[in-house]
Amino acid sequence: MAEVQLANLVEMESPKAVLDEVLLIVDRFFTRADPVAIQSAFNQTVSLYRGKWPHFRACNTDYHDLKHVTDCFLAMARLLHGTVETGAVFSSRQIHQGLVAALLHDTGYLQHAEDRQGTGAKYTDCHVRRGMDFIGRHHASFGLRAEEIKDCQAMVLCTDINRDPALESFADKTVEQLGKTLATADIMSQMADRTYLEKLLFLYHELDEARVPLFKDEVDLLIHSKAFCIRMADRFENQLSCANRFMIHHFKARWAIDADLYQQAIEKQQDYLAMVLADAGKDPRDRLRRRRIAAVGKEKHS
Repeated sequence: MAEVQLANLVEMESPKAVLDEVLLIVDRFFTRADPVAIQSAFNQTVSLYRGKWPHFRACNTDYHDLKHVTDCFLAMARLLHGTVETGAVFSSRQIHQGLVAALLHDTGYLQHAEDRQGTGAKYTDCHVRRGMDFIGRHHASFGLRAEEIKDCQAMVLCTDINRDPALESFADKTVEQLGKTLATADIMSQMADRTYLEKLLFLYHELDEARVPLFKDEVDLLIHSKAFCIRMADRFENQLSCANRFMIHHFKARWAIDADLYQQAIEKQQDYLAMVLADAGKDPRDRLRRRRIAAVGKEKHS
């Protein structure tokens, strides 16, 4: 039997396909949630990222783009479902808050219409706080109630990889759990993306524009990505309450697959990168060919 791969379950390049899968999960496993409200929030997000809102520019960050948002949205739905499969209970409003937090967690990269200098990447260091501010200002457009703003903001704050949720304050344990789940979905969805290695080249240029001097160049970022993977595994275990362990329960219930396909995809990405980097004397970027991302990036930043 052919091995099932994560990328083959849902057409991840299609926002509609992602939404359809999330609505299926909601209909089948979150029967108290409001699919109409979730769909509306999703459509608003797509409109926002595509530049249809009058006071915002379209998303122009190539790594933190609309696809990452929809990837995170689906990963969040899957993790929430997996958690419910183990006996956890979330209210319909908590499900809505968690999914909206996933949709809005990176809105801090978006530029206002009058901001014409550079790209939203320049806000890398403050994008989490800007995203929280966005929620405070525009919550109603995404079906959030005024009294839900702080909880949703607390969830988004958890996506800051330099912060330990144990040092933050939450209204209750469920909000903390949702925040840790979102932080987990954010990282898992990035690292399991079948074009993750290619998109790391874009990430370098986002960091460079933000003047975050972590890497010398694109290749240096690739070399250090293994250390980042190890760091995130430690974060999952020691700061995010191992929320990633619930993913396998989703795949069992939804697809009858006894495996965490996200973790499998992450490991395959890292194995391929290790092989590419071990090929001494050759540019590893020449082996990253999916969707011509590396070639496009080279043309854009040459």
